[in-house]
Amino acid sequence: MPPVQKTFPAAADLLATLPAPLRELAAQGTVRRYRANTTLIEEGDRGDTLFVVLSGSLRIFCADLNGREITLGFYGPGEYVGEMSLDGGLRSASVTTEEASVCVVVTGQALRQHLARSPEFTLELIQRLIRRTRLATESARSLALLDAYGRLVKLLDGLAVARADGTRLVEQKLTHQDIAQRIGCSRELVSRLLKDLQQGGYVAREAQRYTLLRKLPAKW
Repeated sequence: MPPVQKTFPAAADLLATLPAPLRELAAQGTVRRYRANTTLIEEGDRGDTLFVVLSGSLRIFCADLNGREITLGFYGPGEYVGEMSLDGGLRSASVTTEEASVCVVVTGQALRQHLARSPEFTLELIQRLIRRTRLATESARSLALLDAYGRLVKLLDGLAVARADGTRLVEQKLTHQDIAQRIGCSRELVSRLLKDLQQGGYVAREAQRYTLLRKLPAKW
């Protein structure tokens, strides 16, 4: 993976922002810098490295044989990915950088040794795995029980932040393709639904950011 040609804060400064148990683990790894859209983990591969994010953002996703993708989540500074490799199985999802990022790469051996001597980190890891399992269960439930519009509403409502004027802003920039990957449908369907919501006076869009002008209807 090629190095990133960009100025970053010193690695020591970034490491200092991590919680103590995670900082102790990261100190045993190697700091690496990546360009945007660099693949760190490939679904189906075998590997036992863990990536601790110091800056930037990582996207976790799955894809089918036709190249269609569904996004499982995004992880930023202070988070880590790759812990599922502890069971020795194949990678269950792919991970790429959403933007130029700095990560600490920790080997599986170093991770297992750290778990053995740090009960605090072990408990945190268990709690994190539980949270991610719950999120995966909720995503599966949504895909099975909600239609595409229902999943779109759930996504926008979950990302929107209230503002003083009574509207809600989705601060994250999202293309129609981004949304399609996150709710498991086609880009064309997302475009059609958002166009209808804009024409209905429910949603406004500017610079790839959406403003929810009023409560989105339960059905469409």
